[in-house]
Amino acid sequence: MKFFLDSAHVNEIEHALEMWNLDGVTTNPRHVQASGKPFMVVIREIAALFAGTEKPISVEVNPHHTDYRAMVAEAEKLAAISPNFVIKLPAIEAGYKAVDILLEKGIRSNLTLVFSAAQALHAMRMGAYFVSPFIGWKESNGEETISFIEEIVAMRDNYGFSSEIIVAAVRNGRQIVDAGVAGADIVTAGFAVFQEAFDHPYTHVGLKRFQNFWDQTPYE
Repeated sequence: MKFFLDSAHVNEIEHALEMWNLDGVTTNPRHVQASGKPFMVVIREIAALFAGTEKPISVEVNPHHTDYRAMVAEAEKLAAISPNFVIKLPAIEAGYKAVDILLEKGIRSNLTLVFSAAQALHAMRMGAYFVSPFIGWKESNGEETISFIEEIVAMRDNYGFSSEIIVAAVRNGRQIVDAGVAGADIVTAGFAVFQEAFDHPYTHVGLKRFQNFWDQTPYE
């Protein structure tokens, strides 16, 4: 499984690249706004971090676009900035159509805000490079999410679609594991979610005990 960082904070991305061997980045308007920088400034800064690699950076078009022609025009502008950019489009009718057109132009897309297996199926059959089912929001609404991911994976494998499945809106380490067990290709989560998932209080208890034993034992 690949780990993507869901962030537009350059310092978080730098840390994740150095310490976690990060596989890619996903951004959205909320993350860009939280960075405190203009949209074009921050995406160019992120692109510079990934220059010379094949690691993808998902960059979202203006969410006010409801016409596929506007989506395609902005996608072409964004894709020209960096070969790492994958264009995020919403899972609405115009977004699906934009995926199909961008595929013909050789521009990769990421269908985001996917909340049903049927949405994911249509995104895959239209040629989306990534499909991003959201689980945190669904779980918060009392919906079961493991079978949701399993269904998407099964349909992708049944029909040989090339799309990779990014489990998004991940809130904790348990959801990361659930995504892996369900067979997702990628999980994207915030910086704090990964930090907490990679840690465990018993590890620190055990380490402290081992340190005490070490200190009481001659080295030679």
